Amino acid sequence: MADRGCPLEAAPLPAEVLESLAELELELSEGDITQKGYEKKRAKLLSRYSPLIQGVDPCLQTETRLPGPLMAAATPKPQKSRATNSRDERFRSDVHTEAVQAALAKYKERKMPMPSKRRSVLVHSSVETYTPPDTSSASEDEGSLRRPGRLTSTLLQSHSSIEPWLDRVIQGSSTSSSASSTSSHPGGRPAAAPGATTALAGLTAHTHVDLHSAPPDVTTGLAEHSHYERPQVVSVRGVPRGHGRTVLETAGGVPVNSRVSSKIQQLLNTLKRPKRPPLKEFFVDDFEELLEVQQPDPNQPKPEGDQMAVLKGEPLSVGTSGPPSLLAALQLWGTTQPKAPCLTALDTAGKATYTLTYGKLWSRSLKLAYTLLNKLTSKNEALLKPGDRVALVFPNSDPVMFMVAFYGCLLAELVPVPIEVPLTRKDAGSQQVGFLLGSCGVTLALTTDACQKGLPKAPTGEVATFKGWPPLAWLVIDGKHLTKPPKDWYPLAQDTGSGTAYIEYKTSKEGSTVGVTVSHSSLLAQCQALTQACGYMEAETLTNVLDFKRDAGLWHGVLTSVMNRMHVISIPYALMKVNPLSWIQKVCSYKARAALVKSRDMHWSLLAQRGQRDVCLSSLRMLIVADGANPWSISSCDAFLNVFQSRGLRPEVICPCASSPEALTVAIRRPPDLGGPPPRKAVLSMNGLSYGVIRVDTEEKLSVLTVQDVGQVMPGASACVVKVDGAPYLCKTDEIGEICVNSVATGTAYYGLLGITKNVFETVPVTADGVPVSDRPFTRTGLLGFIGPDNLVFVVGKLDGLMVVGVRRHNADDIVATALAVEPMKFVYRGRIAVFSVTVLHDDRIVLVAEQRPDASEEDSFQWMSRVLQAIDSIHQVGVYCLALVPANTLPKAPLGGIHISETKQRFLEGMLHPCNVLMCPHTCVTNLPKPRQKQPEVGPASMIVGNLVAGKRIAQASGRELAHLEDSDQARKFLFLADVLQWRAHTTPDHPLFLLLNAKGTVTSTATCIQLHKRAERVAAALMEKGRLDAGDHVALVYPPGVDLIAAFYGCLYCGCVPVTVRPPHPQNLGTTLPTVKMIVEVSKSACVLSTQAITRLLKSKEAAAAVDVRTWPTILDTDDIPKKKLASIFRPPSPDVLAYLDFSVSTTGILAGVKP
Repeated sequence: MADRGCPLEAAPLPAEVLESLAELELELSEGDITQKGYEKKRAKLLSRYSPLIQGVDPCLQTETRLPGPLMAAATPKPQKSRATNSRDERFRSDVHTEAVQAALAKYKERKMPMPSKRRSVLVHSSVETYTPPDTSSASEDEGSLRRPGRLTSTLLQSHSSIEPWLDRVIQGSSTSSSASSTSSHPGGRPAAAPGATTALAGLTAHTHVDLHSAPPDVTTGLAEHSHYERPQVVSVRGVPRGHGRTVLETAGGVPVNSRVSSKIQQLLNTLKRPKRPPLKEFFVDDFEELLEVQQPDPNQPKPEGDQMAVLKGEPLSVGTSGPPSLLAALQLWGTTQPKAPCLTALDTAGKATYTLTYGKLWSRSLKLAYTLLNKLTSKNEALLKPGDRVALVFPNSDPVMFMVAFYGCLLAELVPVPIEVPLTRKDAGSQQVGFLLGSCGVTLALTTDACQKGLPKAPTGEVATFKGWPPLAWLVIDGKHLTKPPKDWYPLAQDTGSGTAYIEYKTSKEGSTVGVTVSHSSLLAQCQALTQACGYMEAETLTNVLDFKRDAGLWHGVLTSVMNRMHVISIPYALMKVNPLSWIQKVCSYKARAALVKSRDMHWSLLAQRGQRDVCLSSLRMLIVADGANPWSISSCDAFLNVFQSRGLRPEVICPCASSPEALTVAIRRPPDLGGPPPRKAVLSMNGLSYGVIRVDTEEKLSVLTVQDVGQVMPGASACVVKVDGAPYLCKTDEIGEICVNSVATGTAYYGLLGITKNVFETVPVTADGVPVSDRPFTRTGLLGFIGPDNLVFVVGKLDGLMVVGVRRHNADDIVATALAVEPMKFVYRGRIAVFSVTVLHDDRIVLVAEQRPDASEEDSFQWMSRVLQAIDSIHQVGVYCLALVPANTLPKAPLGGIHISETKQRFLEGMLHPCNVLMCPHTCVTNLPKPRQKQPEVGPASMIVGNLVAGKRIAQASGRELAHLEDSDQARKFLFLADVLQWRAHTTPDHPLFLLLNAKGTVTSTATCIQLHKRAERVAAALMEKGRLDAGDHVALVYPPGVDLIAAFYGCLYCGCVPVTVRPPHPQNLGTTLPTVKMIVEVSKSACVLSTQAITRLLKSKEAAAAVDVRTWPTILDTDDIPKKKLASIFRPPSPDVLAYLDFSVSTTGILAGVKP
C-alpha cells in the first residue's frame, strides 16, 4: 500500500475494528454485499485510523495488495501440461556426469551411510513470530543444511541493468559446455524497506487481517491473487457477537450512540451474518489442519530485481510479391512450377522412394477434395460438410500421402486431425485419443491401403473398433480410390479467416488428450513468421528428421515449405534407428541449406560418425534444434560442433528454438546474417532455480545447470514472463516464470473445452499494481524461463515436468539427467527412465522408474539405486519417494519409441507396473506427517451435529427390545432354545408351512410344514444315535446343497445334541479343486460323521473322488434319503445357553480357512 501513496500509521487497530473488517470480508466473499458497498463500509471503518483528507481515500476503492516481500510463498500447483516423449540422449552432459561422480565421491570419503531421514532446510515458525527474512541468500552444502553468511551474486535490478550482472553468468558461445562455475560473485544487500511498509508488515503479522483477499473486479476481467488463507474468519464466527464490545455497531461496523435499542441492534447483527455459512467452519477435525505446514525458509533466495517489461519482437513484414495465403501458394506453384520437387520420401535403406512435385501435390489434393465433397454420401446426402473434422491416420514413413491428405482437407474446407497409427487395441494413450476424436465429432478417417492392411481387424475383416474410439468410416486415398474432378471444378476454400484450419493433439501431464485448434489466420502468420525468422527462400532444400504430423516438423516441413516452394527431404524414424548418420549424408548429397533435427539426432550421429570421411556440412546455413528448450540439449549441440566444425559446420549455424502446441514457435536463434545477436550461455544454481530465482553458483559447482539461449521472440510477437501459479503477475527480472506470448501466430483454443481455454489462451498479464500490460490476451506456452540480455529467451524447464516438493520446484528432466550420470551409466537399458510425481499427504513425491538391463543382478540393482538416491540428494537436495526397476522393454512406449510418462504413472498408481526391484524411501521425503491431535476448541451443539455428519459418524441409532423382557411370560421360560420352539410349533400349528423350495423356473418343488420338519429331524437324530453311534457334543458335517434336507439335518443334530457343521458340497465337474476343501473342513472341525444325500454320498465314494481324496480317510458317511421312520425317545436339551450350537467355516480367496462358533 505504500507504493500506492496511501500508507497506514503504525498504530494498532482496536480489536472490534479488526473483527468488523474480517466480517466485512466474509460478507463480500459470500455475496451478501456489493463491491461498492464493501469499499464504502471499509473506508468508514478505517477513516479514523488513516491520515486522510476529508472524503474517501482513492486507494481504498481498489483492491489492496501487500508488498512483495510480505507475500507468503504459495505452493505452486502443477497445471495441466504436456507429456514428454524424450529419450535419454537429451539429458547427457559430461559436466553433469562429473558433478554427480564428485558428489558420490564425497559420500564415500565421509563414509556416510545412506541418509535415513531428511534434514529439512525449512525453519518451522508460527505466523505470529514470523519476521521478514534476510534478503541475502546463501548457497547450500551438498545434501546438508545451509551455511549462513555466504552471499549470492548481484541481483538483477532492472531490465536495462541486467547485462552487467548476467554477463558474469552468461558466457559467449563456446565449443564445449565445460564452463567453470566456481567463481564467487558477492553482491550487496538491498536497501531497507520504507517505514510505511514495515509498519504494515508488523500490523499484518500481529493481527491476521487479510487486506487483499477481496474478490476480483469482474469489470476488468482479472482475478486477484490471494496468497493467504483466512483462518481469522473461523475465529470471528466462533466468537459470540456480544462479547468484547464497548460500543454498539450498525451493520456497517460504524459506532453509533446508545439511543439505538438493543432489539434493533440484535436484528442488525443477525442480518449481518451470512445466510449459508461455509460448511468447513462447522467441521472441526479437519485432516488437512493436522498436517504439518512447511514454513518458508528465511534464508531462501528471493527475487529482488525490478519488474520486467513486455518484450516485443521485430515487426512482421508481409511481402506483396508472395502468395496471399497457403492454398494460393499451393495453386501458384502447382500450376506455374509443376515439376519443381516438393517432398522426397526415403525408405529404411536410405534410398529415395518417391519425389512429390508441386504439380502432383496440387492435382492429387484437388482429386481428394472432390472425392470428399461429392462422392461420399449417406442416404443421398453428403457425408461431410465444410468445417467437419477428419482424422488423418498415416505412419511416420509416408509423408507423401499425409501431405496430400492434409492439403486435400484444406481445399475441401475440412479440418484435419492428424493422429498416430494405432498398432494394437491396447496402445498407450489410445483411449484418450479416441476421446478426442469423439469430442471433435470425427466420423471419417483417411489412410493408405498399406496402412489399413496393418491395422487390427475384427472377425468380419473390417478395421477393429478401438477402445474408447467413436465409430469411424475408413477411406483409402490411394490414386485408384479417388475420382478425378471435372476440368471446370475448383473448391471455394477460404483459408484466410478465423475459421479452424487444423487440430493438433496434445497429451497433458495427467494423460488426457486435448486438441489445439489453429485458425487459418494463425497458420498463415506462422508461415510468414518462420519465413522471416529463418530467411527461407524459394527452391531451398530442407532436411527434416522430425515427425511431419505435428509441432515443428509440420510447421517447417509441410506448411512453410509449400509457402516458399522449398524441397523437403523427409528422414523416417526407422531409418534413423538403422543409420543415425543418414540425415547428414542427405545434407551432403542434396546440398541442403537448412536441417530440422532434435538433440537426440545429433547425439546419435556423433556415435555413428567414426570412419565417415566424406562428410561436409558447409552448405548448411541453419541447423534448427527443435528441442532447444530442453536445457540438456546444450551438451549435444556443443559436442556436435566440436566434431563437425572441422567438416564445414560453422558455429553460428546451430539455431536452437523453443515451441509449444499452444503457442506454436515461441523463439528461435537466428544467424548473424539475419540480424541475430551473439549466442549466450548461462550457468545457474539449481538451488536458486528450485526457488524460482536466477542465481550464480558461488562455491558449490556440483549443483549447476548450464543453459543456452533459444534466440529472440518471433516476428510480430510480444513475450513476457508471469508467475507460475495464481494470477498472472509479471515476474521480476531475476525470477523464473512461465513464458507467455501475444501473437497472431498462436493456437486459438482447446477444442470444446472453454474453461481451460480461457486460462491458457486468454491470459492477461498484470503488473504488481494489477494493471493489465496489454489490451490483447496472451497465450501460456508451458515453458519456464526468463529474458536475458540482448532480449534473448532462456528456457530452464517445462510445466509438464514440474514437481513441487514442499516449497521447492524440481524438473523431471533434471532428475533424469542426474540418474543417468550415475555409474555404471549403462545399467539402465537404453537410458529408459521415467520421472514423475504422485500426491502423498497433499504434497508431490518424486517417483523414478527405470528399465534395467537383462543381465543385471539384484545386488547390482540395489547398489545402483542407492547411488542414485545419494546423487539426487546431493545435487538437488530432495528425497525420492520410490525408485522402481522394471525389466527391459516393459514400460509403455510413445509413438516414436520414448516412454509414455502418463501411462507409466497410471500403471504405478494402479499397481500394474510389476517392478522387479523396488526401493521405497518415504522417510526421506515425507516431512509433513500429521501433527499429534490436540484438544479442539469448544463448539456448540449444532456445530457438533454438522461436524459428525460430515465425518460420517452415526449420531442416532435404533435398538430392539432386550431379550430379557421376553422372560416375563411363561412360554418364554418354557421355550428357551430353537429345538424347543420347533417342538412347540409342531404341536400348536402343525400344518403351518415353514419352508418352500423353488426351482430355477420359480415353481415350488417341495415344502416343509412344522410337523414335517419335526418328524424328519427326529428320524435324522435317531439315525445319528443308532447308526452313527454318536454322543452329545460330537461334530457332524452336513454336506448338503441349500434346501429342506439341509434344514432337517440341522435340526436333527440339535435334537440329539450333536454340533452341526455346514459344508458346501463339492462340484461334480471340478472335484480336484472343491473336494479337498470339503475334506479340509471335515478334518479341521473334527467331525465324527458326515451326513449327506444319496447322490453326494456316491460322489464322495466314486473313482474320480478317489484321485483327489483317499476314500478310506472319510469318517462315517450316512445317507439321509432312506432312513427308517423312528421316533426319538428323548430330545436333547442343552444344560446352559453357552453350549456350542453349530460351526460355520469359510475359505477365503487366498486359501485361509476361518471358523465361527455361534
